[in-house]
Amino acid sequence: MSRLEEILTANKEFVAHGKHDYTAEDIAASKLPKKKIAIFTCMDTRLTEILEPAMGIQRGDAKIIRTVGNYLTGEFDAVIRSLMVAIYELGVEEIFVVGHYECGMAKTTADSLAAAMRAHDVTEEDIAKVHGELETWADAFRDPVENVKDAVHKIAVNPYIPKNVKVHGLMIHPRTGKLDVIQTADGHTAETK
Repeated sequence: MSRLEEILTANKEFVAHGKHDYTAEDIAASKLPKKKIAIFTCMDTRLTEILEPAMGIQRGDAKIIRTVGNYLTGEFDAVIRSLMVAIYELGVEEIFVVGHYECGMAKTTADSLAAAMRAHDVTEEDIAKVHGELETWADAFRDPVENVKDAVHKIAVNPYIPKNVKVHGLMIHPRTGKLDVIQTADGHTAETK
């Protein structure tokens, strides 16, 4: 059975049990996040089914944006654009940047990605086109805690993010769900708090 077939079989089971029908709720509910928050976090699979409960988040409470290593690549990258829509169109008032311990991105480099790309038949010409960006992005990420601090700062000073939107930085442990405050919107860091 292919992965697509597995997913479609699982979906039939999911729908058949009827425990997850939100039709009535969605008619009365809004697409706006109830808690008026956005969470910017990593795509790590270990965060599935642990992040939201660890933060007390339920369906409809928050807008969640996931990228590799919850890393920002620019002043107007896809994350910033998503946050802008969350703020300006959907009423988000606070942003939580949530990194996690044991992040694999800390071991990724431009060279390791280029080697893996070659192994998957990406041409040298195509690798050369993005190698500078790979160095800027992959080689810059070494410490998940420092990355959270950096992302909080970049979002807080971004000209497209209103200054009245609070930005916090947290770290989550991928096995226990324990959250550590790295930085609060008022500037306190784990070291000074």
